Amino acid sequence: MTRKHNILLSIARVVCVAFFCSGLLWRCANTTTPLGGPKDTLPPNIVMMTPEQGTRNFTEKKIFIEFDEYVQLKEIGSEFFVSPAMATKPTLTIRGRGVQISITDDSLKENQTYAFNFGSAVRDNNEGNILHGLRYVFSTGDAIDSMIMSGYVADGQSGDSASHSLLFFYDALYDSIPEYDSILLKMQPDAIARAQGNGIFVAQNLKPIDYKVYAIQDKNKNGTYEPSVDKVGFHDEVVNPANLPGFAYWVDSLRHYPTADPQIFIRLFMDKAFKRQNMTACERPLQNKIMMRFSAPDPDIQSLRFDSIPEDSVVWEYLSEHHDTIALWLKMPATMLRDTLNAYITYLKHDSINVLQPEIDTVRLMWRYVETREEKREREAEEKARKEAEDAGEEYIPKPKPNPFGFKVHSGNELNPKKSIPIEFVMPLVRIDSSNITLVNVVTDDAGTKTETPVGVRIEQDTVNMRKWHIRGDWEPGKDYKLTIPAGVFHNVAYQSNDTLQAEFKILKKEEYATVKVDVKGKTPDAKYILALMSGNTILEEKKGASTGLHTFEYVPEGEVQLRVTEDLNGNGKWDSGDVIARRQPERVEKYTSEAGDKVVPTKSNWEVTITADMNTLFAPITIENVVAKLEAAERVRVSKLMEERIKRAEEKARRGEDDENSGGGLSIGGALGGMKSKIGSVTNAIK
Repeated sequence: MTRKHNILLSIARVVCVAFFCSGLLWRCANTTTPLGGPKDTLPPNIVMMTPEQGTRNFTEKKIFIEFDEYVQLKEIGSEFFVSPAMATKPTLTIRGRGVQISITDDSLKENQTYAFNFGSAVRDNNEGNILHGLRYVFSTGDAIDSMIMSGYVADGQSGDSASHSLLFFYDALYDSIPEYDSILLKMQPDAIARAQGNGIFVAQNLKPIDYKVYAIQDKNKNGTYEPSVDKVGFHDEVVNPANLPGFAYWVDSLRHYPTADPQIFIRLFMDKAFKRQNMTACERPLQNKIMMRFSAPDPDIQSLRFDSIPEDSVVWEYLSEHHDTIALWLKMPATMLRDTLNAYITYLKHDSINVLQPEIDTVRLMWRYVETREEKREREAEEKARKEAEDAGEEYIPKPKPNPFGFKVHSGNELNPKKSIPIEFVMPLVRIDSSNITLVNVVTDDAGTKTETPVGVRIEQDTVNMRKWHIRGDWEPGKDYKLTIPAGVFHNVAYQSNDTLQAEFKILKKEEYATVKVDVKGKTPDAKYILALMSGNTILEEKKGASTGLHTFEYVPEGEVQLRVTEDLNGNGKWDSGDVIARRQPERVEKYTSEAGDKVVPTKSNWEVTITADMNTLFAPITIENVVAKLEAAERVRVSKLMEERIKRAEEKARRGEDDENSGGGLSIGGALGGMKSKIGSVTNAIK
């Protein structure tokens, strides 16, 4: 490294350590709020730390941090963490105007730098103002590790920032076999950091050594990685903070946390874990329904039979993608089903050395009707009414009971011409008399006379959910229709059938929607992509196997949409996750971004919008330069929208004659981004 580069890194360390380790000293004097005075909006101020911040050769068992006012601790379990993790986590307690940290005798290692990170746990006692970024650092040796590294963590599939993910740093010497990486499962990390809400992290007090870096989204907040529970990601190469260029950092004064230009980039994915196969449950929640659950995906069920139930009277429904949850529907009338059934199941189960072996289970399945309170009240009311009628010498006519046949229609009175009318049934169907379903076009003349003309109608089963069916018709945009499903058309496994169903709806005109065309320019003529047109987190329509050429999304509703593109490297029509053990990254997913940095495309009725998606640009090699550029573009869009919202609120208050508490001479972009920004060097290293 050059002398200039060394000076820049030294400045970065001094400024960052002074900023973070000071606990963000927001004010310089003890401030109290007089009765009737302005609301206190300032966080607590640190008065003293005992032992003092940055103590070396640390041997104490208690640390006391005193503030200028009474404080409280909130969400300690999720906000407070120690880097590196201790054998026994320290205990935090409130003592007067301070926080006491108690350390057990066996927790500290020799010659180790420790950092206690409080996150947003410390708040003043009255108003709950948060002291952001409080850290207490000490060393059990002669020196304090002072290297710093920044980075950005995003979700590998959605592309969104992965907020509050944990970063684990391991000495690269621990694992000398690059093809098989299980260090994350075997060892505690040498240092820990946490990303902020925008996915940016600044890891401090690192050593000048090569690190393997991982990120996890700690779902259950236990500080450890659990495959198939926590999303995980890793940096492809080892990184040494001493060899990285400097970076820019600043304080986001609106979101109240430090942020920075990243030096490394990590994408998260859900990795699969080995699970021992075992049947974890076999129960009978309904008279004609049996639920089976297995501990691992894709159980190999070699045989299944029930006493008194023919094999062809059992309908299988897989309720999960990997078939580990199965519903078995008994296709028999309720009067023919016993209260107790015996099931005989043979499946492959892992033995003590994790070898699959045939396992034969006999399960006793009982079901008993339990009357609900409402049913009891109705029964007692009916018995009372019957007795009163008999006492009066009158004939008692019971009220008709509701049809137990259950279904739900997912549709309104206006329909997209390309859409169907989906009907989801509570139980699987065993027979459909589709010839009795009628669909007519209804035309009303000026005199109010209606003319009905039959049109073609058909019903199709959903390819994913066996209890869901789609009614499709030869309808035309702008016309009115009436659908009639007579009683007895649908028959389910419990030998129940439907009552008459009628629905009237209108097919909307094409002019009432927008059309979005995507001009795909693939990396190669054979390259495949998955195009997803989205509204927020909802997929409006998806096109799989898209290659170079024009792809049209019709009947797009008014509003704002985004185009999400998956680079389908193996052409299987789905996003493939990564593998942390094999060190395989997930397939890349990117969102189309305009030259102005906006990922949102506005749509209006009768509009036609064309998006040119150059995949060489969208899926260009990931470098820190383009990661930073994307983040800056997204931040400009965020700040612009924030300014628009504030101006709109100020105008509304002005119209009502109210003072705008946030006016203060207007909002500048600099003010929105934060008050302190210091550029240190430049970022040029690439991530492969």
